[in-house]
Amino acid sequence: MKGSNFLKENNARFMWHPMTSPEDSLATPPKIITESAGVTIEDVDGRQVIDAVGGLWNVNLGYSCQPVKDAITAQLAKMPYYSTFRGTTNDAAIELSYELAEFFEPDGMSRAFFTSGGSDSVETSLRLARQYHKLRGEPGRTKFLSLKKGYHGTHMGGASVNGNANFREAYEPLLPGCFHIPAPYTYRNPFNETDPEKLAQLCVNALVDEIKFQGASTIAAMIMEPILGAGGVIPPHKSFAPMVEKICNDHGILLITDEVITGYGRTGAWSGARLWGIKPDMMCTAKAITNGYFPFGALMLGERMVDVFEGNPAAKIGHGYTYSGHPVGAAAALACLAETKRLNVVENAAARGTQLYEGCLALQTKYAMIGDVRGGHGLMTAMELVSNPETKQPADPTVTGVLQETVYDAGAMVRISGPNLILSPPLILTDADCVAILNALDAGFQAVSH
Repeated sequence: MKGSNFLKENNARFMWHPMTSPEDSLATPPKIITESAGVTIEDVDGRQVIDAVGGLWNVNLGYSCQPVKDAITAQLAKMPYYSTFRGTTNDAAIELSYELAEFFEPDGMSRAFFTSGGSDSVETSLRLARQYHKLRGEPGRTKFLSLKKGYHGTHMGGASVNGNANFREAYEPLLPGCFHIPAPYTYRNPFNETDPEKLAQLCVNALVDEIKFQGASTIAAMIMEPILGAGGVIPPHKSFAPMVEKICNDHGILLITDEVITGYGRTGAWSGARLWGIKPDMMCTAKAITNGYFPFGALMLGERMVDVFEGNPAAKIGHGYTYSGHPVGAAAALACLAETKRLNVVENAAARGTQLYEGCLALQTKYAMIGDVRGGHGLMTAMELVSNPETKQPADPTVTGVLQETVYDAGAMVRISGPNLILSPPLILTDADCVAILNALDAGFQAVSH
């Protein structure tokens, strides 16, 4: 590996980075992370900080999960790759499909379609939703509903159902037939409603109205995150998801939960669907399925899908990825799932999530620029930053950029997305780690407050 001078000289010169402009990467070079262990990362200058981002919501078990590393090594030595396209499969993929069906059985899932990541899982769910209705003799059901502020990856279909203009405008026109309803976002919503339960009902009313306007017979599926993640950690009232589920069932509309973030324990429940007590028709998963150690994902399928596709000669799935069911990824996922269950990370996610959320609420009483704090469901927390708490004017990006740097200097990597400071640390976080993150945040806010 080249030395630090080489890395710094060539940082962003030959590589374009996701979710930013090439110009910005050159003007403000990305931090060069060279090592990691436990819940800490180390940069090219040897500075160690707690990773309060958890990679990108995915390193639930931290960076030193030896069983997963061992599984990857063993599988590479045994068989590094073989396809699962028609006519062949591999032992690791078969075993993983069995384990996932058992893990997600309480959510009503019983089959898996393997992908290379979250965006792939979403794209697969949209395709299979349309195919499901065609197989049932309703080919006119092609439209999709989703939530504003929702995030569903970066493929053309996922970008089309995304509810944030930042991921859409540069790539339009996108997939036709995608419509968005207001999110149950108490801090900012078109109804000026701050009561979570009342807001949930208003958003559901908007869903019903949109279904009536479009015509239920034209809608294939509703896709939503159980807790909106990248949009700023927006948890709905507990009544919201069950109401959406009933409406979809009543109108023959498939319900897809995007569990790429919320699956495998992050919310303090094993899935977002389980958190709210619903059983969707499909669940998109990825990220923590391999702890970030290998690109892998799984779309989980419920009985409604199984009943239509299985035993039907016309139900050929003309879709897949070169790396669907990759044996190394499957081996990593098996080890990760076993370790996730052994450690029972949901309990720690719930406890540490409460600690982090309450700590952020305490910071809000000290700093006026913290307009809103959202969380309380596992290790998903966000602070919305404002320049004026009365008008809710979003904070200046220059200020939030300085804040991110000062927090890093004080010992924690955090993520700034628009006006939101997002925390999604590993689920093995300790009490002391939480205290260190909160202290770093305190130091950062002190530095930018006047």
